[in-house]
This record gives sequence, C-alpha cells and structure tokens, in this order.
Amino acid sequence: MKKFTLLSLLVSALLTLTGCDAIGTIFEAGMWWGIILVVAVVGLILWFLTKGKK
Repeated sequence: MKKFTLLSLLVSALLTLTGCDAIGTIFEAGMWWGIILVVAVVGLILWFLTKGKK
C-alpha cells in the first residue's frame, strides 16, 4: 500500500510539473506578443504625431 501511495504521489507530481512548464511557456510567448504590440502602438502614435505636425 505504501508503494502505491508513493507511486501515485510521484505520478501526480510529474503531471503537475509538466503542466506548469507548459503554462510558463504560454505566458512567456504571451509576454513577447504584449511587448511587440506595445512597441507597435507607441510607434504608431509617434508616427501620427509627427505626421500631424507637417
């Protein structure tokens, strides 16, 4: 019975750790998309402001 408990604990730990790794990768990709979008929006605003002065 003790081996079964240890085995189930090990399996559940492995499954949750891989899930955390996958979620971390998704959030990292989301962070980069967010940075790219913020830079694009700021660039677009600056372009509109400089175009409006001419």
